[in-house]
Amino acid sequence: MSVASDTGRSNTREWALGPETEYRFELDSGTSLAIRVLKGHAEVFGAELADGKYYLFGHECKAAVFTWQGCTIEMRTPSTEYVSDETPMNAYANVHLALEKMRVRALSTHRGSPLPSGPEQDVDPEPPRVLVLGPENSGKTTVCKILTNYAVRAGQGWSPMYVNTNPSEGGWTVPGTVSAVPVTAPLGTASPANPLGSAATSAPSILSSNALLPLVYWYGHPEIKRNPLLMDRLIRILGENVTERLEGDSDGRASGVIVDTPSSFASSPSSTSTPDHRQTLIRACVDAFRINVILVVGHEKLNVEMKRTYGNRMTVVKIPKSGGVVELDVQYRQRIHAQQLHTYFYGQTIAPPRGLSASAIGDADFDGHLAPSSSVIPFGELTFLRIGEKSMAPSSALPIGATRTVNEMQPITLDPTSPGSGLLNAIIALLALPTHPEETERYDEEVLDLPVSGFLAITNMDLPNRKLTILSPSPGTFTGRTAVMGSFEWSEP
Repeated sequence: MSVASDTGRSNTREWALGPETEYRFELDSGTSLAIRVLKGHAEVFGAELADGKYYLFGHECKAAVFTWQGCTIEMRTPSTEYVSDETPMNAYANVHLALEKMRVRALSTHRGSPLPSGPEQDVDPEPPRVLVLGPENSGKTTVCKILTNYAVRAGQGWSPMYVNTNPSEGGWTVPGTVSAVPVTAPLGTASPANPLGSAATSAPSILSSNALLPLVYWYGHPEIKRNPLLMDRLIRILGENVTERLEGDSDGRASGVIVDTPSSFASSPSSTSTPDHRQTLIRACVDAFRINVILVVGHEKLNVEMKRTYGNRMTVVKIPKSGGVVELDVQYRQRIHAQQLHTYFYGQTIAPPRGLSASAIGDADFDGHLAPSSSVIPFGELTFLRIGEKSMAPSSALPIGATRTVNEMQPITLDPTSPGSGLLNAIIALLALPTHPEETERYDEEVLDLPVSGFLAITNMDLPNRKLTILSPSPGTFTGRTAVMGSFEWSEP
């Protein structure tokens, strides 16, 4: 049984954790927590904690410190906390070992080496391409992080491709995106504003060497039901790019792909009149990323459904949901979205708990302050687009025989002078320039195939002088560029 004891120092406690137990905590708004390992070995979502080093957590972070052999940890200013010896980590570790065997066999085949002996001898040596499904608040992202972190910690030089298809998650940039990146170092956990780490485009110089360069596409909304046809297209475009990226990298291809998904993929439609887009989107993921393993987190009905649909083509496994998963309400998610947008432009600094100096922490857990650029540009410098109508009823709600005048994926040019443009305080995605000169002219839906090079916030509009003020992570010119608006808004506090 784990025992907590006071150390005699202000705001400091120690927990002695037994083997295969975890210390779980939840932080309130405006509080932070510092943890360090005094003895033994511990990890957070699969990322190992170095001995003696302080790790900071803040911004309503909810996480757990797990140990396989037992350890003693010290923390300052804990919030809600408890220790549990009932964890799903053995099941997750078994999944990791099975995926590791697939990686080794796939790489051995590519190099012409003899395959390791075992019951899989007659199975085609494919690398693991994993789709993780589960309902809301089931811990899907935690499972994806643990499997990714265990892969990069295996000592084999793996760099699994982590794919985020959940636009509400935020991933490496801002909410409203789908993205992918090869991961070469464990993904840390300090704040829900950076659930998968920082992108190099918005990371300060002290972290840029460890930051990631994700391939990002802009969906623009937190909910899949807003535009499922657009989501389907973006998933398939992202899959094409991931496949192309891995074709020239045998080690990366053997490392495999791990795909995180929205909770709506596991939810049945609310009424018989609502189309069940989730099956279409699950199929899009299976096809786009060539999935050969489906993990279902804590949902028996979904597990049966996936086995019935895909069980004859691939492995479908139900894995347990952690008892430490926290129910997150709508207000919490809205606060985190606002924090993610603020962090993208201004960086993130977690203040150490009272009694712990910044010098004791070092710079490892400080994302630091960023200095975004504010520019005043004329209306005509940027072309603003919206995909589909601003408010579009589902097709099932249209009168019988009626057809749309604007489809869900049609780009609509916005006039900044129009009272209904909605550009003020809008988050807009700056599309990347075409790779080839002949692609400079893009028509209609072809703009959807362009990835995002960065995100901008429109902070002021001067209608009389036809100028607007744009906040961007770094200075640059926007002449002739195209930006796409979604439904996210943000203003500086």
